[in-house]
Amino acid sequence: MPTHRLTDIPSDVLKIIESVDGHVHRVEMVSAGLNSEIAARVHFGSGTTFVKGLRADHPRVWTQRREADINPYTGGLAPSLRWHIRQSSWDLLSFEDLRGRHADYSPYSADLEQVSAAMATLASLTVPSQIETKTMPQRMSAYVSDPDDLQKFSGPHLVHTDWKPDNVLIADGQARLVDWAWASRGAAWINPALWVIWLIASGHTAAAYVGTHGRGRADVAK
Repeated sequence: MPTHRLTDIPSDVLKIIESVDGHVHRVEMVSAGLNSEIAARVHFGSGTTFVKGLRADHPRVWTQRREADINPYTGGLAPSLRWHIRQSSWDLLSFEDLRGRHADYSPYSADLEQVSAAMATLASLTVPSQIETKTMPQRMSAYVSDPDDLQKFSGPHLVHTDWKPDNVLIADGQARLVDWAWASRGAAWINPALWVIWLIASGHTAAAYVGTHGRGRADVAK
């Protein structure tokens, strides 16, 4: 269920940000995304940062910790975490401001090559044992009728799980992934399988896609 997005940063949150980054000159509230009560690009003296946050008593506040914990292990695909503060009834994350644009998944899009490269990087990443994440068998248990089939989702790999274009930014010629709140541990095939769904939604056909990704191509078409 989507989280209600605030249209302004509360004054106590602004004070927390300024206690770390100095005087805030301007705030741009961001509407994309479903998980955060606060999502904003914050301009301060020496630059900008992207801040997202939830109230400390929000039922999904654990997603903030998930993003903070997984950030160092994303192979540079995620924007760098600057700070994580839990204070004054808020849980806040500050990230590198990528200033990218949402990826274009349509057929023949030049972005597909960059997203494929990000996919290859992600396929090489595993989740350290000390990081608490759900496993894909756990997440799929309500959707699989035969318990033996759950093992097909099992593995040590880092799975982003949400490949909608809003979560993939093209910045400096590279695809970067945001919103790691639902990152999980599972089989390496899951990331590209989830991307295929979005490719089809963006105008590709399954027949055109099958066989091209495996050869490292991204020029899939209708």
